[in-house]
Amino acid sequence: MDKDRIAGAAKQVKGAVKEAVGKATGDTKTQVEGAAEKAAGKAQSSLGKAKDAVRDVTER
Repeated sequence: MDKDRIAGAAKQVKGAVKEAVGKATGDTKTQVEGAAEKAAGKAQSSLGKAKDAVRDVTER
């Protein structure tokens, strides 16, 4: 498993928590930052999946 997948998953969780806190407190800035961090984590996780797929193909 690629380290980008792990880091991306962690960012997604952190972003989701931040977004929820922003919603609960009515802080739009925190909510938007959380959503952006969650999206960045999803992209990083996807990159890690792609790296894993390439690695699997090249090892065969």
